[in-house]
Amino acid sequence: MSSTLDVGDFHQGAPGLAHGGVIATAMDEAMGALNRLLLVPVVTVHLEVDYVRPVPVGTTLHIHTEIAGQVGRKVFTSGVARLDAPDGPVAVEAAALFLQVPIEHFVEHGSPAHIEAAVRERPGGAAAWRREVSP
Repeated sequence: MSSTLDVGDFHQGAPGLAHGGVIATAMDEAMGALNRLLLVPVVTVHLEVDYVRPVPVGTTLHIHTEIAGQVGRKVFTSGVARLDAPDGPVAVEAAALFLQVPIEHFVEHGSPAHIEAAVRERPGGAAAWRREVSP
């Protein structure tokens, strides 16, 4: 799966460079989105990010992610982010372990208002999000 992130001033950490936490969040989100293909909600269990080179403000990160494997409820993913082009220099490499969870996980631990909003926003999404949720 491919996605992009246009790195702007609001992503800045050190002067002129993207904040590492923003980059880690982008990689987590891009790898997590892969799990929608499996039609089961997941949570991040482990996230590993290697910063290969600085990411300047004003660049576009081209992020490519893939599912590396699945064992039971565990989903293993990997990703790479390149500067300014899909074949540009590697800026970030990442790997993550996600755990498939039932929708009840979010009902038990999340805010009822946010859960209801998520259900409304995803009428055509994964089957698990279409289940009836009671507050």
